[in-house]
Amino acid sequence: MKPVTRGEVLGLAEYEQIRDPFRARVIEEKKRRRVALGPHATCIFENRDTVLLQIQEMLRTERISRESAIMHEIDTYNELIPNDHEISATIMIELDDKTERERFLVEAKGLDRCFALVVDGHKCRGKHDEVRENPDRTTAVHYVKFQLVPEAEQALRAVLAKVRSASDVRVSLVAEHPRYTAKTDLPSVLVRELAEDFL
Repeated sequence: MKPVTRGEVLGLAEYEQIRDPFRARVIEEKKRRRVALGPHATCIFENRDTVLLQIQEMLRTERISRESAIMHEIDTYNELIPNDHEISATIMIELDDKTERERFLVEAKGLDRCFALVVDGHKCRGKHDEVRENPDRTTAVHYVKFQLVPEAEQALRAVLAKVRSASDVRVSLVAEHPRYTAKTDLPSVLVRELAEDFL
């Protein structure tokens, strides 16, 4: 998947003119790309649209107009776009109570390394950003890339080629940590979205 380029990012005034329909379209797309992972985590599978929305909204919120600052935001968020043979996700830990959340983040240290995507029984382990890793705790937001093994990618490409239906390919997102173990099967509409990311 190609990264977002500078030419695609609108200035503040231009973005304001198209913001409502663009934001509404991507929010609907994100709904299809969002799943719960157990009782305390939510995952959004990222693509160019979700990343472009985040860039534009960050520039708008922070009123960023300096060219170097715009490029910094583009470079930062482009890290979320999957490379070849990858699926990219943002996994958020969601605990409303601050004390409970802080306790969980300490107890779940190392959770960053415990996510995987399982496609037709083939496990694709998540790679996390080691720069963000803390030896004493985990973070509330995890940026994870799943490197697809060849069999997993072939299964998704078969959906794209309409050789297999999305409901025929079983894809699960799992967390395997002593403090947090969870598994969710992705709905067929999301499996189809992930297959279409290979276009």
